[in-house]
Amino acid sequence: MEAFSRLYGRFRRLMHLHTVHRRQQGLCAAAKVRLSVQQAADVWARRFEEAGVSEPGPSSQYIVAHVLGVKTMANLEPGILGRTLTDVQMQQVWELCGRRLCRMPVQYVIEEWDFRDITLKMRPPVFIPRPETEDLVSFVLADLQPAWGAGFTVLEVGCGSGAISLSLLQNLPRLRVIALDRNKAAVDLTNENAHRLGLRDRLQVLHLDVMQDAEKVLRECGLVDVLVSNPPYLFSQDVTSLQPEILDRFEDLAALDGGADGLQIIRQILSLAPHLLKDQGRVYLEVDPRHPPLIEQYVEEAKEVGLQYIQTQCDITERPRFSILQKTRPER
Repeated sequence: MEAFSRLYGRFRRLMHLHTVHRRQQGLCAAAKVRLSVQQAADVWARRFEEAGVSEPGPSSQYIVAHVLGVKTMANLEPGILGRTLTDVQMQQVWELCGRRLCRMPVQYVIEEWDFRDITLKMRPPVFIPRPETEDLVSFVLADLQPAWGAGFTVLEVGCGSGAISLSLLQNLPRLRVIALDRNKAAVDLTNENAHRLGLRDRLQVLHLDVMQDAEKVLRECGLVDVLVSNPPYLFSQDVTSLQPEILDRFEDLAALDGGADGLQIIRQILSLAPHLLKDQGRVYLEVDPRHPPLIEQYVEEAKEVGLQYIQTQCDITERPRFSILQKTRPER
């Protein structure tokens, strides 16, 4: 412990040098510190913790593992943790951890992230998929996989990096997906991820805004069997309490802010859904835990919309996170 404290003290002095002479000599001086794999992870975890960076331990471990060419440090062969990093590896760790120190999300730092059984390329400002959204995909698959046949089509509204669409395509070989997003960067990244995963031939990606281009959405998407979306659903007043990683504009805030009640985009999706879905087609939404009763009330009071609220599903923390609806014949 005493040896680690001395090592960390030296590291801190070099961090100060990096701050004062960042452009001229900071990186070079830092790279001269000889650290083992485990020491590098420990030193940066402590530095992140002192700076108030969220998840300091996992952040440093993901970065060090990435530099070594593996997903996590648990994937390293026995004995590697005590091995001294090369000068090139030290430089890479230093540069990437420096970005994390500036609150860049680790997914952007290492430029990729796993979602269920696929690995996605990631870059700002495209929204980073959260663990809860993996559950959304699981619910869609659990409901539809047993009866799945050829000719089925899913529409995803707000595709971001393509996480939902590509995960569905990966698991359902005869599925077709139409994905749309208002952000051109998201459209480009979804296409790139689809190409890397070999799923491009069954995916159509459209640069459309569901709020501004409603008529075009209806015209170009046609009728689909399922509409799935993880739309912006945060209450505007809650946005200011988000972590610096988001507020510092690394991620697109428009992908999070759902308006005063968090339902601005959701209401638009629900108004378009009956015109996009085939008979008995379903809507799967990821929402704020306060939303399910509000959504259920909305469709009950607007029966002419032609949607029936089927059920609410909870996330892994037992919070009501997902709303499932179905197209019905509108009452006359």
